[in-house]
Amino acid sequence: MTPADRPDARRRTLISSLQLRYSEAQKRGDAKAKLVLFREAVYLGIQPQLFTDDH
Repeated sequence: MTPADRPDARRRTLISSLQLRYSEAQKRGDAKAKLVLFREAVYLGIQPQLFTDDH
């Protein structure tokens, strides 16, 4: 992996983490946890549809 690839790999890892945690919060019906995830995504510069939509 080249240094230029690292940001993309990091971003993919972050999105995967958000997807997993969002899915778990969705199953629990945990609105507070989902709000925290949305705030985290905004902080990281990740659009919510990247981890809330089924891909």
